[in-house]
Amino acid sequence: MELDEAFRWYREKIIDGWVAYTLETYESSSFFKSERDKFANPVGGNTREALSRLYNKLTLGADPSEFVPPLEQIMRIRAVQKFPPSQAVSPIHAIKHISRDIIEKNKETKHLIGQLYDFEFAVDLAVLAAFDLYMQCREQLYQVRIAEIKSGSFILTDSKCPSNMLKKDKSEPVQVLQGL
Repeated sequence: MELDEAFRWYREKIIDGWVAYTLETYESSSFFKSERDKFANPVGGNTREALSRLYNKLTLGADPSEFVPPLEQIMRIRAVQKFPPSQAVSPIHAIKHISRDIIEKNKETKHLIGQLYDFEFAVDLAVLAAFDLYMQCREQLYQVRIAEIKSGSFILTDSKCPSNMLKKDKSEPVQVLQGL
């Protein structure tokens, strides 16, 4: 068996392990892992879809520029979740270990471990691209936040209720109509 055959043979098993590892990094990981419906679980659905597409690109030796769309799909979600950069990109790197473990466990494919260099190098390039995308997404979020502050629209979404702000002592009810 050749390496490309092994990647096709173990595709679902590797992707399932990769998706499970990635979804485990979220706080609500049990829901994300159990719910398969993309509409009921957009994080889990998008993660599975993007990792499947990325797996195809990595195993077929695609140009690193082709990694961007599936990586962007993942990094946009992870940027909103406020992961630190190292935790945001770590699931991308995990495919190296997951695929190595699965290929190494089978007697028929164990000899292919030495041939994983190109695949693992492609994964490293994908991790670097993921880091860049994550930082771009975070920068966009901060730019939006700055624009909200400058425009004053943050008052509508972030501030406390105006009647609450009028209270001097937070334990007393607000008396807005004093003197009427």
